[in-house]
Amino acid sequence: MRWISCLLVLFVFCSLANARSIQAIADQQVDYEFAAIEYLIEQEIGKIILTAIYQELGLKVNITSYSGNRAQYAANSGQRAGEIMRIWSYGAENKNLIRVPTPYYSFITSAFTLRNSTINITKAKDLTGYKIARVRGVKHTNNITKNLPKVSDSPSTEAMFKLLQQGQVDIALTSYIDGIQVLKKLKLEKEIMISEPLAGYKLYHYIHKDHQALVSKVDNIIKRLKNNGKLAKIIALAEHTVLNTDRLH
Repeated sequence: MRWISCLLVLFVFCSLANARSIQAIADQQVDYEFAAIEYLIEQEIGKIILTAIYQELGLKVNITSYSGNRAQYAANSGQRAGEIMRIWSYGAENKNLIRVPTPYYSFITSAFTLRNSTINITKAKDLTGYKIARVRGVKHTNNITKNLPKVSDSPSTEAMFKLLQQGQVDIALTSYIDGIQVLKKLKLEKEIMISEPLAGYKLYHYIHKDHQALVSKVDNIIKRLKNNGKLAKIIALAEHTVLNTDRLH
């Protein structure tokens, strides 16, 4: 019986060692790890696009989603190799991050209001005087609400729309594609309406200065994919994938 026990111990030991070896190999296969913002549709689309861009370089990336402020810290501190997508002004605020010069995606900032309200938002200046909700740590809505006094931060677009539905805020701000998709998910299209576009932004990939050799390589790939039409196809596939599945949870 003793020899059976020894064999069992040996079997368990070998199994654990093999599992560790497999995990070690898997870890080694990831070349770079990047940060993204959680609970935003355009970020989910960006994950797919950027993964495809790095695949063109023969590199595998892993992307972890955080709150906006946590993603910024992870990228700027070097805990991650950078962030998948942010607007132009983000580079001026984070000196440890290098902007890849060529943008690879874009979006529109939009205001969402209750259909039964009398609020009419056609430009950014119209936001003055209203109670506004935005998703915490998102730069384009931070920028458009700069110096406005009645602004509250929400952890997600869903939470923000619930505040709007309950009448706790007058306006919710997010990107058009994010807002429309979350409205559909919550079945609030009949209660909440969208404004005219308030601002348009190009989105850039940011890389930590420790990996600056990557910048020109990634930029060249993005340019090539734009020129040969492949980037448009990648974007279309990414949007179709995200907009037809629930990737926010």
